[in-house]
Amino acid sequence: MNLLFLHPNMPGQYRHLARILGAGGQHRIFFITKHKTAQIPGVTRVTYQIKPPSSPPGHPYLANAEHAIRQGQTVWRVAKAVQAEQNFTPDMIVCHPGWGDALFMKDLFPNARMLSFCEFFYRGTGADVGFEPNEAITDDDLARLRIKNSINLQNLAMMDWGIAPTVWQWSVHPEPFRDRISVLHDGVDVEFCKPNPDAVLTLPGGKTFKKGDEVITYIARNFEPYRGFHTFMHAAEILLKERPNLHIIAIGADEVSYGKRLQPGRTYRQIYSEQVTLPPDRIHFPGHLPYPQLIAMLQISKAHLYLTYPFVLSWSMLEAMACGVALVGSRTKPVEEIVRDGHHGLLADFNSPLDVADKLSQLLDSKTDNEDMRQAARDTIVRRFALNQIMPMQLRLVEEIARGEIPPPIARDILEFSPIEPYQHIMWRP
Repeated sequence: MNLLFLHPNMPGQYRHLARILGAGGQHRIFFITKHKTAQIPGVTRVTYQIKPPSSPPGHPYLANAEHAIRQGQTVWRVAKAVQAEQNFTPDMIVCHPGWGDALFMKDLFPNARMLSFCEFFYRGTGADVGFEPNEAITDDDLARLRIKNSINLQNLAMMDWGIAPTVWQWSVHPEPFRDRISVLHDGVDVEFCKPNPDAVLTLPGGKTFKKGDEVITYIARNFEPYRGFHTFMHAAEILLKERPNLHIIAIGADEVSYGKRLQPGRTYRQIYSEQVTLPPDRIHFPGHLPYPQLIAMLQISKAHLYLTYPFVLSWSMLEAMACGVALVGSRTKPVEEIVRDGHHGLLADFNSPLDVADKLSQLLDSKTDNEDMRQAARDTIVRRFALNQIMPMQLRLVEEIARGEIPPPIARDILEFSPIEPYQHIMWRP
C-alpha cells in the first residue's frame, strides 16, 4: 500500500501508527511536514516551508483561512512533486487537516481514501471561547470563529472517515458528521509509562529528586491560559509559602499554542511571574525534557496538576495517570470524561488558585500516599488507552478504509471499546 501522512509537526498524533506501518517494510510511506529533523524508520520525510504572503491580508475574518489556503497550496505542490519524481500516488492519506495541509489532496489524488484526525470544531459558546469568567466575546469574535471553521468543514466534507481522540472532542463536531467519526485515541505506551519506585530525576542544574520527595509537577506544551498557567502560578505561590519543603517542577515553553498571542517580546510566564512571589530555588522551569526524563519526573511526582479549558485533552494527563500519579485536574469536560472526582484523582475549580492549592495539599498530606487513586488512575489508562489495544484497531481502520470499506467494519468494535453512551454528561450541548 502507498501511504501519505500529513502533519506539520511530524509525527504529531502518528508517532505510533507511522512507526508501526513503516517498520514492516511492506508499504511505501511518505510524510509531508514542516518538521526538519523528525525521523521514522521506513518513512520518507518531505519538508515544506510556507512563503510569506505576496499581498496584504484581506478581510480580518479570513486571516486564518488565508493562511490555511497558503499552507494547503504548498503541501499540494510538494505532493505533486513527490508524485512526479518518486512515481508515488497514495492509496491512503492519513492526515491532521486542521492547518490546511489536506485541503487540496482530493483534487490531486481523487482515488485516494482519506482518514482525518478530527481534533476540534470551534464553538461560540459551551467550549473554550468565553470560558474565562471575565472574557468579553464580541460579535466580531463570533463571526471570525464561524469563518475559522470553514477549513474544518471542508475537511469534514471530503474525508472518508475520521478519528476523534475523546468523546468530548467528538461531540463538538457538527451532528451530521459524527456518524463518520470514530472515538479512538492514539494510544499510551503503558509499558513505558508506568510506576517506578526507583525513578530518579536530575534537572539540568543538577538538582535531583526521587520517589517520596515533596514534589508537585505541572506540564504544558506552552505556558498559557488555555492550560491554566495563570491559576497554576497563583496556586504555586500559596503552596510554596505554606510548605517549606515543597518543590514544584513546571515543564513547558514560552510560546503560544492556543488563544491570544502577546506583543513581541512578552510571554505569559513574564506576565504571571510579575503577579506572584515565588522562591526561585524551589520552583523549577527546566524547559522541555527528553521524553524518558519527562516520564521519570511523573514517576517521582508526589502530586501532578493538569488544567485545561474545555478544549483538546493533552497526552500528558493520560501519561501521568499511566505512571500512577496522584492527580488534581480541572473540573472541565475533557478532564471529567476520564477522571471521576475522588476515585481517579481530585477535581478543582479551574479559575480558583485557592481550590487548586487546597486539593494539591490534600494529596500531599495523604497518609496512604493516595494509593487507591493512583491505582485507579493507571487501571483506567490500561483499560481504555493502552497502545497494545488501540493500535490493532488503528491499523485495521487504515486497511479497511484503503480498501474502500466505508463504513469500516472495525468501527463497530471501536464503538464497543470506547462507547459514547456513558459519557453523555460531558458532551457539548448547543
